[in-house]
Amino acid sequence: MKTISGKRLCKILESQGWTLARTTGSHHIYIREGSNLRITVPVHGNQDLKTGLLKSIMKLTEIKEEAL
Repeated sequence: MKTISGKRLCKILESQGWTLARTTGSHHIYIREGSNLRITVPVHGNQDLKTGLLKSIMKLTEIKEEAL
């Protein structure tokens, strides 16, 4: 699996229709209209996200690996 940074994942989420609700420290919280789901993405510079966290976010947001 390809690893990506939190910044890159934020751009992908925004292109998929997620909107940035707020930023708490280095964590960006995204919501989608008509859904109760909140996605928290840690953005620590250009540091790559860990594989388990990335897979979990991809599963919740239904993002395919090809979109990365």
